[in-house]
Amino acid sequence: MTSFKDLGLVNSRELFKKAMAGKYAIPAFNFNNMEQMQAIVQACVEAKSPVILQVSSGARKYANQTLLRYMAQGAVEYAKELGANVPIVLHLDHGDTLDLCKSCIDYGFSSVMIDGSHHPYADNVAITAAVVEYAHKYDVTVEGELGVLAGVEDEVSAEHHTYTQPEEVEDFLKKTGVDSLAISIGTSHGANKFRPEQCTRGADGVLIPPPLRFDILEAIEKRIPGFPIVLHGASSVPQASVATINKYGGALKDAVGIPEEQLRRAATSAVCKINIDSDGRLAMTAAVREVFATKPAEFDPRKYLGPARDSLKELYKHKIVNVLGSNNRF
Repeated sequence: MTSFKDLGLVNSRELFKKAMAGKYAIPAFNFNNMEQMQAIVQACVEAKSPVILQVSSGARKYANQTLLRYMAQGAVEYAKELGANVPIVLHLDHGDTLDLCKSCIDYGFSSVMIDGSHHPYADNVAITAAVVEYAHKYDVTVEGELGVLAGVEDEVSAEHHTYTQPEEVEDFLKKTGVDSLAISIGTSHGANKFRPEQCTRGADGVLIPPPLRFDILEAIEKRIPGFPIVLHGASSVPQASVATINKYGGALKDAVGIPEEQLRRAATSAVCKINIDSDGRLAMTAAVREVFATKPAEFDPRKYLGPARDSLKELYKHKIVNVLGSNNRF
């Protein structure tokens, strides 16, 4: 077994306390490969932001669990080399079984999410409590979830929203002992978060999604004041990236995300962790497609993965400074 502390990582407990006090949110960026990890670390060093490196079950299979352990350790050392001792959490995103969460903890993860939201309430409580019992033995923090987000991302899929019921949260926290809670207030997974008929069109023809349910968030905050809240599915789907992808052969139709001003509002509440994945995928894909289209003779992976990494870094710096407010926080 490897302790996250031996890798130079931290858990999320103190980061969330500081974020709630400072009214900002910690960025939770998903990664699968070296270029994504480089972009995340570079952005966080330059912006002086703590960060949560997120790994889904699918990413763990893709990258290999042993390599991921050393990539996370490498991220810590890379940040120091760049001149900043960035607080870094290695987090399992949407873990769906006790065995998966145990395995990640044993391999050095400092935080895990157990997503039992697709189960009946009692089963969600039982599996979440079991993960908490194991994780807390090793000072690993645990994120649970109440409510279901629609959309598709990696191995997470649901057709419809089920909003978090505020009257359930106190009982869930008492019975499970989780350290943070992911809620459903209208965000969703993937790049196509809403159907066109769910949106209105602005004067420029851009689709405008329905607003987040801040009333639900506020009701939850009243019931569990000072408790860390998490938003999943919070990519904004930058239309410039979508346009570039489509210009160079892509077929993203009616891709629409969460307006950044709504996420900024959420970050000033008890929401202290905001997950962003699809935006990064879009930024990288747009950069790669542009290189392939404008330089068709290019075959050196560094010549298209390098621009993809640079585009991702700039996107993440923007999110840190202008959306999450986590810059200059250490």
